[in-house]
Amino acid sequence: MACNMDDVSTVADHPFGEALRRWRSLRRVSQLELALLAGTTQRHLSFVERGRSVPGRGMVVRLAESLQLPLRERNVLLLSAGYAPAYAETALDANALRAVRDALDVVLKGHEPYPAMIVNRAGELLAANGACDVFFEDVAPELLEPPLNTRRVALHPAGMAPRVLNFEQWAPHVTESLRRECASNPDPALEALLAELEGYVPRAPSGPDHVGFAVPLQLRTGGRALRLITTLTSFATATDVSLAELRLEAFLPADEESTGALNALARSRSR
Repeated sequence: MACNMDDVSTVADHPFGEALRRWRSLRRVSQLELALLAGTTQRHLSFVERGRSVPGRGMVVRLAESLQLPLRERNVLLLSAGYAPAYAETALDANALRAVRDALDVVLKGHEPYPAMIVNRAGELLAANGACDVFFEDVAPELLEPPLNTRRVALHPAGMAPRVLNFEQWAPHVTESLRRECASNPDPALEALLAELEGYVPRAPSGPDHVGFAVPLQLRTGGRALRLITTLTSFATATDVSLAELRLEAFLPADEESTGALNALARSRSR
């Protein structure tokens, strides 16, 4: 049988086409659906994925947007197509982000007496208010060494775990959120972290009363039991990789007793 050499290729020949197919598969989007979203034709998209057509820089950006890729991954996709990254990655301590840091400090301070922290995509702590001391009580010093990973501190046997009264019910909340992140945006470092964290969480079967993992954190601190619910905020319109990967994790009391306990702890810190 005759073979058309134009159709013979390897992954290495067309890294952009392979990356595009992989992301499209992860997002469960057909060629036709993606073509419509990106303002092109299915035929052209097919040629791009097979390496028979070279997409312009604007098309690569539109495809990345249509697939809702994180900014970091959009840069990687641009590089695979032979273009320079479009999104800067500025260090959080750079002068260019001073206004952002000041604003975040105001938010953290304003959330007191309730805990609030700024973490990156991996869960590494970047900033926190004084109320977060409740999480680091009796934690092994080596877990508090930079970069402090809040997910590891939460689940490690030498971290918060011994003080989490509902550990078996609450811990899967941490691993499930990370598992969803790995599924939608694969990253070897995050997958390694997930594997580590899963080793700390007991595998308990879901009984008839199971209502999911959205349960308040019940944390013992200084003879008190806190019940805390979590809110997550991200910079949805950021055009800088660092900002786009920041998360504000704020905790709120789930009952009046926890409100009183957090206020009492705040007063003791101010003495």
